Amino acid sequence: MGSGSGSVRARYLVYFQYLGTDFNGVAAVRGAQRAVGVQNYLEEAAERLKSVVPVKVVISSRTDAGVHALSNAAHLDVQRRSGQPPFPPKVLTEALNRHLRHPDIRVLQAFRVPSDFHARYSATSRTYLYRLATGCTRPDQLPVFERNRCWALPADHLEVAAMQEAAQHLLGTHDFSAFQSAGSPSTSPVRTLRRASVSSHPASPFVLPQECRLQFWSLEFESQSFLYRQVRRMTAILVAVGLGALTPTQVKMILESRDPLGRHQTRVAPAHGLFLKSVLYGGLGDFAAESPACAQQESQGPGTRGAPGQPEDFRPEISGPKAGGLEPCLQ
Repeated sequence: MGSGSGSVRARYLVYFQYLGTDFNGVAAVRGAQRAVGVQNYLEEAAERLKSVVPVKVVISSRTDAGVHALSNAAHLDVQRRSGQPPFPPKVLTEALNRHLRHPDIRVLQAFRVPSDFHARYSATSRTYLYRLATGCTRPDQLPVFERNRCWALPADHLEVAAMQEAAQHLLGTHDFSAFQSAGSPSTSPVRTLRRASVSSHPASPFVLPQECRLQFWSLEFESQSFLYRQVRRMTAILVAVGLGALTPTQVKMILESRDPLGRHQTRVAPAHGLFLKSVLYGGLGDFAAESPACAQQESQGPGTRGAPGQPEDFRPEISGPKAGGLEPCLQ
């Protein structure tokens, strides 16, 4: 409940996507710097909602400069003037998109959530996708529409079977210190990698028939939380395996070394090939996997039911500050 009589502060979970090329990461850049984060634009759009209290956007998963997101998430509180009901989620989504001043950011969908929900600490799963392209002996051989959206490798092919074997060594709960870049705020390097896959990617629609030498590949990693640049460093090591520079057994040795400054593990894949693919919460699936019925989830406030035939407000299985004690880091 807000400070004014009859004024309700409503918390929303908001899914959004962006091309990261023009941004200094997703986090807001404060001060007079020329660099700008995605959060700066989201908060600027939220100011136009005329909330009684300033709107602060709390990002679920922080991404580094140049990294993209198919679906990131955040929570924000909006408190309207006394006597005005909370915005329906669909109205909030449309209003934010209308006020966004950068064409490379889009709000996908919003949900009303309980006041103790936290977009960062309530997340139960995060999935990153990394795109590779082979057959590019020169940078100018990559279609202009694919530049800044994949890592172009000069090799003609990758030893995918070896990469898949190496990826198996990374699965499970481990100390991932060897894949953590300096500057990580995490108190523990232990993470559980639930999925690591390497596969051929569908042909790009931007590749002309005469450019059949180009082939695209996808790496996907899923965990509740990742260390600072862990995904990009794991990607670089797996690419080294695919190029024949490392063996799957060496990847196991690198992991067990727990040494982030070793000869091989200082490699970091470029930011522009990385996409945050999804953020999941207990009780609510990934935005991209949800049925259209999700868009009908209009709420009258936490703990109350909507009209007959409509679902209740989303209530996550994990809520409250720092659930699980894991903090996602920049990738």
